[in-house]
Amino acid sequence: MYQKNKDIQNRYEGFLQTPNLWKNNAVYHLPQFEIENSSSKIDIDIDEKLRLGKYIERFVSYQLAQQNNVTILCENVQIQKEKRTLGELDCILKKGKSVIHLEIIYKFYLIDETVGKTEIEHCIGPNRKDSLKEKLTKLKKKQLPLLYAAECREFLKSLHLNSESMEQKVCFKAQLFVPFSNRKIQFTTLNNHCISGFYINLKQLSNFIDCKFYIPDKKDWLVVPHTHVDWLNFDRFQENMKEYLNRKFSPLCWLKFKNGTIEKVFLVWWD
Repeated sequence: MYQKNKDIQNRYEGFLQTPNLWKNNAVYHLPQFEIENSSSKIDIDIDEKLRLGKYIERFVSYQLAQQNNVTILCENVQIQKEKRTLGELDCILKKGKSVIHLEIIYKFYLIDETVGKTEIEHCIGPNRKDSLKEKLTKLKKKQLPLLYAAECREFLKSLHLNSESMEQKVCFKAQLFVPFSNRKIQFTTLNNHCISGFYINLKQLSNFIDCKFYIPDKKDWLVVPHTHVDWLNFDRFQENMKEYLNRKFSPLCWLKFKNGTIEKVFLVWWD
């Protein structure tokens, strides 16, 4: 139990240190919901079987519950039509006199300047299966409009709420990783403080032959790297990587240099 609580605490601290991907409504006119960090301590039990997105929602829920002027009205509400799920509302809350529909997103994106022409289009998932542009489009065209669906209006009536008088905001946090060959990338629209490390391919791995490596579980991708883990030498790490790369999965790793510096790195299967 002690280890589980410690793991949750480390992940929560990493979550708190992850900035919003943009400020105000700089991207797609989607306003970010700012939550003040009243405490870095967390005291909740979380089902470890939850996928990362749901795990993050528990963190946001806990964080909101610590706010003096915020009341959570409902969470994770599935809106259905004739037994078919149309979508889910992550959270409806009241802050002061405002009622807000909040969508919660936490992503890991790699910056690939060969994809698209804009900062947003350059952001792709580690396995090239998703992108920031796709997620923003889904938010604008599906997730946020759900609030105004007839079936959702019926649910809101049960809470004595009216979608027309509600605000919609997002809590969109992300860790961004720049290419090893161009680590000086700077953004004009996205938040530069989201840059969390870099990524390399198999050909570039030999640049780090003198380093130590650690491969965290996916939920520990949130964690700020520290020294208290079982480090692998280059040969053992390279051997462990074969399984990931053969199934076209790009793992996040911790890389410890000879001088003690630790960085987050994605090793990608693609060139």
